[in-house]
Amino acid sequence: MFKIINREEMAEGTVILNEIEAPLIAKKARPGQFVILKANDTGERIPLTMADTNTEKGTITIIFMVVGKSTALFKTLLVGDAYQDVIGPLGKPTHLEKLGDVICVGGGTGIAVLHPITRGLKQAGNHVTAIIGSRNKDLLILEDKMRAASHELHVCTDDGSYGHKGFVTDVLKKILNEKKDQIKLVVGIGPVPMMKFVSLVTKEFNVKTLVSLNPIMIDGTGMCGGCRVSVGGKNKFACVDGPEFDGHAVDFDELSLRLQAYQEDERQCYDHFCKCQD
Repeated sequence: MFKIINREEMAEGTVILNEIEAPLIAKKARPGQFVILKANDTGERIPLTMADTNTEKGTITIIFMVVGKSTALFKTLLVGDAYQDVIGPLGKPTHLEKLGDVICVGGGTGIAVLHPITRGLKQAGNHVTAIIGSRNKDLLILEDKMRAASHELHVCTDDGSYGHKGFVTDVLKKILNEKKDQIKLVVGIGPVPMMKFVSLVTKEFNVKTLVSLNPIMIDGTGMCGGCRVSVGGKNKFACVDGPEFDGHAVDFDELSLRLQAYQEDERQCYDHFCKCQD
């Protein structure tokens, strides 16, 4: 069992932070890697990228948005409760090296995934500019942590309630126009449409771009094939070949279609779960 030792509700209670006792995972985990969690015997296996680790405390931190039955079940777990299973670290860690000027772009809960990568790139000696965004100010997460992890932070909200009014791609394009010959890498993590358009923008400037993909996943070891994605016209498994890939080579349209495959079933399960909780 993997006990929850700290829990926070963020973004109007729709985003939950859990700090979980998992000393062996915390010891081995690197930025960009993920774990698979299961709440109980009948629970679904959910892959979530780690937002942070603490080797001294032996803990890992995950941040998730309540979007369906399984994440709603996760939300019911309080401090002192435990996940039945936490498996990891899984996936390939982010390759961190000194390149020069880099930009890290995050949206929604993707900011949680981006945080340790941003911090790692800064520690490697890069000059890091971070751009984070959300639909509105209340949904923005980890602003202070991202500010500390980067040299320069830009905040965007779709409705203009905080920071730049508009999308993260607006700010990204402005910076690339100003420093097109200086930027060596862009890392974009967030909703699929955001990552798609970040990649389209950076392709115009021929800047290497990494994205972290979140397809449907079951076992996390490459055996089931459920997490396959098309990258450069070839099938890749996000769990063992990723989760990070060249954003210019990813077929985002196919990924979007695959993520929609079970939407109706997920909605029905979520509605049934909510009724049972009342």
